[in-house]
Amino acid sequence: MSTAAAPGAAAAAIVRLPAPPLPWRRPLPLALGLAAGAVVLVLLALNLGALAAVGWRADPGSAVFRAADWAALRFTLLQAALSALISVVLAIPVARALARRRFPGRGALIVLMGAPFILPTLVAVVGVLAVFGRAGIANQALASFGIPPVSIYGLQGVLVAHVFFNLPLATRLILQGWGRIPAEHLRLAASLGFDRRAMWRHVEGPMLRQVVPGALAVIFLICLTSFAVALTLGGGPRATTLELAIYQAFRFEFDLGRAALLALVQAAVGIAALLMLARLALPVGALSGLDRAAPPAPGALLRGLDGAAIVLAAAFLLVPLALVVWRGAPHLLSLPGPVWTAVLQSLRVVALSVTLLALFTLALALATLWTRRGAWVFEPVGLSALVASPMVIGTGLFILTFPHADPARLALPVTALVNAAMALPFALRAVLPALRQAEADYARLSAALGLSTAAHLRLVLWPRLRRPFGFGLGLGAALSMGDLGVIVLFAQTGGETLPMQLHRLMGAYRTADAAGAALLLLILALGAFVLIERLVGGKEPRHAGT
Repeated sequence: MSTAAAPGAAAAAIVRLPAPPLPWRRPLPLALGLAAGAVVLVLLALNLGALAAVGWRADPGSAVFRAADWAALRFTLLQAALSALISVVLAIPVARALARRRFPGRGALIVLMGAPFILPTLVAVVGVLAVFGRAGIANQALASFGIPPVSIYGLQGVLVAHVFFNLPLATRLILQGWGRIPAEHLRLAASLGFDRRAMWRHVEGPMLRQVVPGALAVIFLICLTSFAVALTLGGGPRATTLELAIYQAFRFEFDLGRAALLALVQAAVGIAALLMLARLALPVGALSGLDRAAPPAPGALLRGLDGAAIVLAAAFLLVPLALVVWRGAPHLLSLPGPVWTAVLQSLRVVALSVTLLALFTLALALATLWTRRGAWVFEPVGLSALVASPMVIGTGLFILTFPHADPARLALPVTALVNAAMALPFALRAVLPALRQAEADYARLSAALGLSTAAHLRLVLWPRLRRPFGFGLGLGAALSMGDLGVIVLFAQTGGETLPMQLHRLMGAYRTADAAGAALLLLILALGAFVLIERLVGGKEPRHAGT
């Protein structure tokens, strides 16, 4: 599994694919059942208990939806809708070009286009600022023609950053749709002499009508809970998301009633988007054929348009990353001491978060597989983080722990726990398809051979589980390394993680140190992903099914 699979895993984490029926279920061991039950209780406590704690400590009289809250709700929906629409509209010509063009380095380009999804948000923001910021290369080019600079802050900045993250995801989703067009349909269209208009009407258009709505809903849902992008590039009365408003209500006003009310509104919007996505998701077998699609050979004009789409998309995604490396490299070895202290804190958070994620994933995945109603009990609880608010969870945990312990002492375990819960949907949906397929193929044979549960796990499931499991843990490590969420509520001076330290350097206009810290965060996030994926997943097997 490569980094190119990251956007696909994101979609799979949200789109609940139909599971193949199992011919026989292994009884769930008592210890595993207790472990899965404990994980369910922890997740429910995080998602519902934290919100209940905020409401319990809130002043009912202050829970009034103000004009500023309506503005935050409108901006949240507007930026999420525009981000999804722009990402998908731009992704259609890019996916179409990649589907029907073959050139050297095509596979590597698709892999690199998937990289933004696992990048730390602040690293991407630094790259976007390097291109579109006041001192960025885009404004420098405008200044050379005497054109005033364009501000990246506000709605336009949030949209640029979100499109940077989600254009690769939309491209991958639509590219998969193009790849599912049966080759015999294309041959039949060619034999009937279809022109471009007929191809669009009868072949490409129907596929896009099935794929695009799901892609729009996926990206809309992702952008609803945006925090770091809005914190860095948004802000102000006209560019505040609900997530940022929750943070401001707690951190600066300590208005728990308002925070609780905003959290309920955000959860309702997220659940509505999730239900909408469930109705729009494309069934796996909707497009079937005898073999894989063979892209047609377009004419010179279309080849030029395809090449332009690929070059522009690659430049939009890769130039900011190249600038992060180029601007940060000279300052990487001269970073101040607090940055290296923050690195150690981040590594501790990642280590604990990945350990918890591994336990959560295995317990819920096996319980989902070996219980009759597991797909309707354990799996939805594991996916519940998709509509949860990290800010609400952090606020609730802060309230619950503050009377009994110093929140700063709990910054590491609380942040690791929340990061594990937030990464669980991605890891769970990466693991469950492999587990279901292995059980469908080998469950009866394993039972006939009298294999115990431990032997079945070791000899049958683990060889087929380790690669998706390693990918899920690696993705969780990368997301945890770059997370800027709960830690901003708990950590104090000396306990910051690297993303928090980077945000402070950016806020203090220490450009050189921020550039070096951004490159260091990029190296650590990608390194954590590759290292854990390789350690857990092992090498690519030589033969399929081994």
